[in-house]
Amino acid sequence: MLDARLRPLIEPELDRLARPLIAWGFNANAVTIAGFAVGAGACVAIAGGAFRAGLALFLLNRAMDGLDGAIARRTRTTDLGGFLDIVTDFLIYAAVPFAFALARPANALPAIFLVVSFVGTGTTFLAFAAIAARRGEAGDRRAMKALHYLDGLTEGSETMIAFALMCLLPDAFAALAYGFGTLCWITTAGRIRQGVLTFREPGTRDITPQDK
Repeated sequence: MLDARLRPLIEPELDRLARPLIAWGFNANAVTIAGFAVGAGACVAIAGGAFRAGLALFLLNRAMDGLDGAIARRTRTTDLGGFLDIVTDFLIYAAVPFAFALARPANALPAIFLVVSFVGTGTTFLAFAAIAARRGEAGDRRAMKALHYLDGLTEGSETMIAFALMCLLPDAFAALAYGFGTLCWITTAGRIRQGVLTFREPGTRDITPQDK
């Protein structure tokens, strides 16, 4: 929901930071992998109860996630880059709730609820992107992206804010996890509805078991 509004404000700064990195020989995939390592460090810190350090590392991970895209835009986007970007993002998103459960076992149930809600948003996102690409509809709304993006109530910006609040208010993790997870389920329902409306247009066909 916030991603489209924040992107025009953030992308110019990311492009500015990308220029010297490109000049020094860094490529987008290297930044993606380095960002994943930083995100993994954030999860380790959270699991150990160092929530503020975990937040700092997670925010750095998110900055690097935007920076790899800026480098790709100024050089070239690749299928491998898009693949690495989305896989590493989803792994970190799932690992952060798990880290909170490791830090405090009482957080296990809300953490599981949140991870399952991410499965809903993630699968609808990826399924829509895959079918839209097959139908030749990818890249029509958010230029220079490796995947077709489907809007929702909970996108990257909202997830970052939710995780930041969890790190700043670890005692409120359960309430935040249940609340944000519920918003994720609303997003999932909306994406399912959008998929049904989009992919049942005249001239399309349903996927049969033989197609899978």
